[in-house]
Amino acid sequence: MYIETTATSDLAWQEGALCAQTGGDFFFPEPGSSVRDAKRICALCPIRSACLDFALSNDERFGVWGGLSERERLALRRTSR
Repeated sequence: MYIETTATSDLAWQEGALCAQTGGDFFFPEPGSSVRDAKRICALCPIRSACLDFALSNDERFGVWGGLSERERLALRRTSR
């Protein structure tokens, strides 16, 4: 019998994410590369807010999450203190 763990169920939102259908290269680009394409995809994603909440709650420091870059999430954290 399979029992879904809390960690697995907490991440169920990822299945509906557009990034799951496009691949991680857009969302984790090489340093200095543009994140414009990732942000365009995020703007169309129905679970963007859940993604951003996850990134902020888990202190994700790399990549584009919920339409925000590392710097933008850091700035958001600083202003929300």
